[in-house]
Amino acid sequence: MEKTWRWFGKKDKISLSMLRQIGVEGIVTALHHIPNGEIWTPEEILDTKQYIETAGLRWPVVESLPVSEAIKYAGPERDQLIDNYIISLENLGKAGIHTVCYNFMPVIDWIRTDLDYKLEDGTSTLFFDKIRFAYFDIFILKRENATDDYTREELEQVYELDKTIAEAEKEQLIDTIIVKTQGFINGNIKEGDQNPVAIFNRLLNLYKGIDKNQLRENLRYFLNRIMPVCEQYGIQMCIHPDDPPCQVLGLPRIVTGTEDIQWILDAVDNPCNGLTFCAGSLSSGIHNDVPEMARQFANRTRFIHLRSTDILPDGNFMESSHLEGRGHLIELVRIFEKENPSLPMRVDHGQLMLDDEDKGYNPGYSFHGRMFALAQMDGVIAAINSLIEKG
Repeated sequence: MEKTWRWFGKKDKISLSMLRQIGVEGIVTALHHIPNGEIWTPEEILDTKQYIETAGLRWPVVESLPVSEAIKYAGPERDQLIDNYIISLENLGKAGIHTVCYNFMPVIDWIRTDLDYKLEDGTSTLFFDKIRFAYFDIFILKRENATDDYTREELEQVYELDKTIAEAEKEQLIDTIIVKTQGFINGNIKEGDQNPVAIFNRLLNLYKGIDKNQLRENLRYFLNRIMPVCEQYGIQMCIHPDDPPCQVLGLPRIVTGTEDIQWILDAVDNPCNGLTFCAGSLSSGIHNDVPEMARQFANRTRFIHLRSTDILPDGNFMESSHLEGRGHLIELVRIFEKENPSLPMRVDHGQLMLDDEDKGYNPGYSFHGRMFALAQMDGVIAAINSLIEKG
């Protein structure tokens, strides 16, 4: 596997020289300063590519070239936005960048309710608390018919929480779910926006009447439109699973497990239509057997995210050590190194440790936590490849 690292551009607090020192080979990044839907010009692409290469690294994967919301919900500007997307893909292909990770999650990219969940060893991790999320959905968003999505037992806990939750906790939920985990990735909402709840509700309303089948067809339409340019320039589009892989906020989710992934690959049966195998996202769904999915989809995987989660008895989940949890990363490395070797891989969502906490890193993207995880995975990869060589 090629050891890559997600980097957020020249303003990232983690420098390329730091990454070179810890054994990173490739940089996974995007042109984060360009608004969603606008064209990535050759000049902007080459500027970033040359900056990375000057540091002795390469840019093998774009994560992400964002898919605008209007493409997902099929708004009137959809075709113009897809035209822009095609031009950006063409410019990437001409620059020699051939793998593009993207997602088709409506409105929200990934969801956690706690960005600093303390562990016994003094580190902290990302955490999803279903009851606190339900509270956010019902009492903060005040989403219509939100109570229909939760069990009676869950609703009882939500109403009990409402009796004790402080205003500061409510504000923290808003900041965590809407702003902190979204603004640096998909651009729908960013730090400093006034009344993020109102903005978020407006985005949710764009998907009224759109069910899973319709969202699938909108994805099929998008993929069919872009496949010719992908074929021309050898661009591998690799869709990222939903995180978490279940319905949330009344939104349709179409990349939650085996059946969904198979539908996508069959719907546009083209080698350029592939998968980002995110072990963390997939492992947070109790219905997913992650190693079995790796075996099934290894030949259509173009990019790998190595992270793992633990699902707790109450249905909550948390990011686990990279050597533990439901991701079974050691087995995944074994599968991919046998079935589809040399894929780009990046470790993901490292724990906060040492002096990471006060550095202002993007949530899930600490330096020491990811460096530690990279070292763990580097050892796993080396050991497994040694065993493969010995037969």
